Amino acid sequence: MMSEDDLNLPDLGAAQPGPGADASPAQPGAGAGQSLIEEEIRTAVDLAPVYDVPVNISAVLGKAHVDVNSLLRLTSGSVLELDRKVGEAIDIYVNNRLVARGEVVVVEDRLGVTMTEIIKDGDTG
Repeated sequence: MMSEDDLNLPDLGAAQPGPGADASPAQPGAGAGQSLIEEEIRTAVDLAPVYDVPVNISAVLGKAHVDVNSLLRLTSGSVLELDRKVGEAIDIYVNNRLVARGEVVVVEDRLGVTMTEIIKDGDTG
């Protein structure tokens, strides 16, 4: 059985330079990898107060626009045609803001969504 020492894991408490970073003090920009890791740790600590804030996530398969008359005629078994094609990505919203696109997957006996694309600010097309 392997011990923790055998795994040669870095100490996560001590910031390590990233791949390709030269931490020798004689080099200009030394410690750049270390400061990046420290910044990420500070960011995670700064976000800690919002970890328990609930958010609403919606996965939208598609949309349909109908008039009230058509809506009132819908019955059990009626088919409502959506604006998406089979296999087309679905939209994932967080608090009514589009943040990603994904695909529907089956997880055991439930539906799920796997994210295939993260939407950057203003990129909705």
